[in-house]
Amino acid sequence: MDKTIIHVDMDAFFAAIEIRDNPDLAGKPLIIGALPHERGVVSTCSYEARKYGVHSAMSIKEAYRRCPRGIYMHPNGEKYWAASQRVHAIWADYTDIVEYVSLDEGYLDVTGTTLLHGDPRQIGFEIKRRVVEEIGITCSVGVGYTMMSAKLASEEMKPDGFFEIRSPKALKKLIIDRDVRTIMGVGVKTAEVLHQAGLQTVRDLYQNRKLVVTLLQNHGKQILELADGTDHRAITPYMDPKSIGKEHTFQEDIRDFSYLKDTLLLIAKELSFEIHEKGLYAATVTLKITYANMKQITRSKTGDFTNRGSEIFKTAASLLQTIDKRPVRLVGISLSSLSKTGARQLSLLDTHNYEQEEKIDDVTFQIQQKYGKGAVKTANELSAEKRQKQ
Repeated sequence: MDKTIIHVDMDAFFAAIEIRDNPDLAGKPLIIGALPHERGVVSTCSYEARKYGVHSAMSIKEAYRRCPRGIYMHPNGEKYWAASQRVHAIWADYTDIVEYVSLDEGYLDVTGTTLLHGDPRQIGFEIKRRVVEEIGITCSVGVGYTMMSAKLASEEMKPDGFFEIRSPKALKKLIIDRDVRTIMGVGVKTAEVLHQAGLQTVRDLYQNRKLVVTLLQNHGKQILELADGTDHRAITPYMDPKSIGKEHTFQEDIRDFSYLKDTLLLIAKELSFEIHEKGLYAATVTLKITYANMKQITRSKTGDFTNRGSEIFKTAASLLQTIDKRPVRLVGISLSSLSKTGARQLSLLDTHNYEQEEKIDDVTFQIQQKYGKGAVKTANELSAEKRQKQ
């Protein structure tokens, strides 16, 4: 049975959310990431900024050089995450076979749901309509017979576009004279190898198949299959992650390790909220450090399963004490050895206190879910936040 795949990609997602909430930003070159005087990269930018050559992952210094009159903003992760959850909820109304690529992008296999929801074109336009009406932003939708064809289709008419590629013949006709980077799996380094060999376009790949295989071996065979319109990959629905982490890059190198502990406290709180939401517990806490000279180190400790911010912080802080006291550029925490159950060893004396603390923690999480992550803060968290802003 032929598959029907829909690829949905939100248009300049972070920037679109900011413009939705502040219409005065519409039509202006908006860059989300760091401020021009800070370290950092572009997370995303409006289409007006892209006209200046600004793009995601570009250093903020380079973005400012190209677009000095742009509007620069820090990202609001909590707001984008909330919008993303609403987007994902819309997708889930049409199929339970969804692969989330990121907050703003995903693949939907609607092969078995068209009898219920209509043909793929109807589903695609219905998703577009609901995203505008319910969330206030736009998305581009592609319909294809494979993941690659759906992805290419969604990119064809951006922004706010809709396009269909329903057969290998249609795909080959569309891409034949485009750069080899059009093929999924052809990254910068692979494209460089092909370009150096004189293979610039997809047509060149068709006409020099043996050379492609000689240059890239099995990867070359896969690229040729994709160029021919054959893509055997299946959509992989969401699975529990193997690890969850967060990190923070400082604008200036930090020598004060008590300041680092404040940062770890706030990261631990964020991670605690995230694994609470996923119904997970973690047994391994890993501290990540990048020194000023860009040397990276990690330190890990495995203990009882937990989802509590105080315990995550306590472990991370103890690991911090084991590292060299040198200027630090980045600090982070990741959680692994994840489980749906929080089984742990407790003595009879510990049991009562732990159960009481767990109840308090659960109530706190429920309040945060309803009113936001910042609704409940300990004195230590308030102190850490105040110090971070100084």
